Amino acid sequence: MSEQSHPEIREAVRKLCAGFPGEYWRALDRDRTYPTEFVRTLTEAGFLSVLIPEAYGGSGLGLSAATAVLEEIHRSGCNGGACHAQMYTMGTVLKHGSAAQKERYLPKIATGEIRLQAFGVTEPTAGTDTTRISTFAKRVGDKYVVNGQKIWISRAEHSDLMVLLCRTTPREDAARPADGMSVLLVDMREAVGNGLTIRPIRTMLNHATTELFFDNLEVPVENLVGEEGKGFRYILDGMNAERILIASECIGDGRFFIDRSSAYAKDRSVFGRAIGENQGVQFPIARNYVQLSAAALAVDHAAALFEAGKPCGTEANMAKMLASEASWAAADTCIQTHGGFGFAEEYDIERKFRETRLYQVAPISTNLILSHVGTHVLGMPKSF
Repeated sequence: MSEQSHPEIREAVRKLCAGFPGEYWRALDRDRTYPTEFVRTLTEAGFLSVLIPEAYGGSGLGLSAATAVLEEIHRSGCNGGACHAQMYTMGTVLKHGSAAQKERYLPKIATGEIRLQAFGVTEPTAGTDTTRISTFAKRVGDKYVVNGQKIWISRAEHSDLMVLLCRTTPREDAARPADGMSVLLVDMREAVGNGLTIRPIRTMLNHATTELFFDNLEVPVENLVGEEGKGFRYILDGMNAERILIASECIGDGRFFIDRSSAYAKDRSVFGRAIGENQGVQFPIARNYVQLSAAALAVDHAAALFEAGKPCGTEANMAKMLASEASWAAADTCIQTHGGFGFAEEYDIERKFRETRLYQVAPISTNLILSHVGTHVLGMPKSF
């Protein structure tokens, strides 16, 4: 995002994040604990409800405002991964839910009384190929009975509701592979211990990710979002928003690394002069800035298309790829610029280094983005 966009929002986010310095995040990272206080403060300030219409208690702003929030969170050295889904996951309900569902859930999501930030899609045997999910919801009277398994579901232990994608028609019986999937709203408060088991997965970063097991979990039919069998289409908008918002987080990460690299290069003196005088130190940082600036324009473009209601799948994918690669390059340069200090916890660089690496894998891998561009944009044959 342009550093000049939404200046009031950016300044407010920076002030809020100043209350959560590096030592706050380092303590959480060591113990792999959830940033409850940070999420509560963001919620109370209204930053997680910017995309919810005013009629339901939100700010009613566009995606570009949300990208500004997340970019500044990450530039400040904080991390939005604990709560960014609270921003966009509700979009499935907002765009495709019934009037009753919107009235019931959106105002409470806006205030933070209800957390909807779990997005149940990925499965152990169906990673990127969403059409091959096998978690099944069988209609029995006025309920769906759900059986199956999900993996890499972040924030499941810190969410009251989950948007769950499951099959209601077997893949082999559907007219097309993307047909026969439905979206259910699962009340996690009632589900855990009554057919839903959550198992945390410890990873190299503090992302509260989990594996979910469904064993005859009953979900009321009234929790079906939209029409049965059309769920795959319903989650695509959410996926585009997710990719654009995560791209903005990468822009924030990249700016964090460039800020730190350039400051250290000016202050650190070796052999009697600032290391930033050396082209071998200065030029990589400058290149990072150029790459990140270009990626930020791609994020702006994708967000503008999304806000205008225009197709933006390709643009969202490309923005996410460019931003994640630019942030990773800036992270690598930042480590190199700081030398041994880059690996020291107290500098916060190694933590951010680990965090930003995720985004070439999730929420969609770089290779799949290249496949999308190669086949859907350039018309080359599919490789799978």
